[in-house]
Amino acid sequence: MSFPYKRCLLVGATSGIGAAMADKLIEEGVKVIAAGRRQERLDAFVQKHGSEKASGVKFDITDKGNMDAFVSQIVEDFPDLDCVFLNAGTQAQHRLSRPAEVVLEGFHAEFNTNFTSIVDLSLKFLPHLQAKEQPTSLIFTGSNLAIVPAATLPAYSASKAALNAYVCCLRAQNHRFGTKIIEIWPPVVQTCAGELHDYVGKERGRSYGMPADQFANQVYVKLAAGEEEVIIGTVGRPDMEPLFREVAHGRKRLTDELSQLMLSHFEL
Repeated sequence: MSFPYKRCLLVGATSGIGAAMADKLIEEGVKVIAAGRRQERLDAFVQKHGSEKASGVKFDITDKGNMDAFVSQIVEDFPDLDCVFLNAGTQAQHRLSRPAEVVLEGFHAEFNTNFTSIVDLSLKFLPHLQAKEQPTSLIFTGSNLAIVPAATLPAYSASKAALNAYVCCLRAQNHRFGTKIIEIWPPVVQTCAGELHDYVGKERGRSYGMPADQFANQVYVKLAAGEEEVIIGTVGRPDMEPLFREVAHGRKRLTDELSQLMLSHFEL
């Protein structure tokens, strides 16, 4: 099999996983519309790959007031859009043992970026994708922490768990349509061009984990193979990977069985 999509909007494409995936998709012949907050990085992306293959649109995923205008602009400017890749995310530590020190505004902002805004965008783009005759897809960047939470990252872990639950429901309710619902589960990935782990210090945080280009290569192989749950790596120690995959696969089997039961009494 091969990756069947020809024009991909990648939200959160200016750093880290998003930047690596944008480069990889273009390498494989996919035209990429990069969306992000930093105009200079969008310009550099287009200059790097050329305007025939790459486009850049400035957009902040948390800007609810301009979201409808953004969706309309993308659909109008790129009518051949057949893949929407929602990758934006943020992460911070929260010391729950000292509740008076928890900045609730920041906690809720993580949820807004990692979950609520992603839900909003996916539902706004879905009608466009469903209306196409050719295969289309919605791709979400989740996290391995969705099923094994990190104690120091409660907002991030919870928001990714919520996203995973939403994606499972979205996939189950849209199985009759030609839009494939895909979720990528990354391990810790180096974000040398981004800031995801900067709370532990820039030099240390940006050297954590798997190199982003290596991650992107592994993800693309699984996307091209048609996988709808793309699990890369594990959580914790490397020797825990067999247990992690057993939990992940068992959870999917239970989810699929429950979905069939629930949908048998639900009009789609």
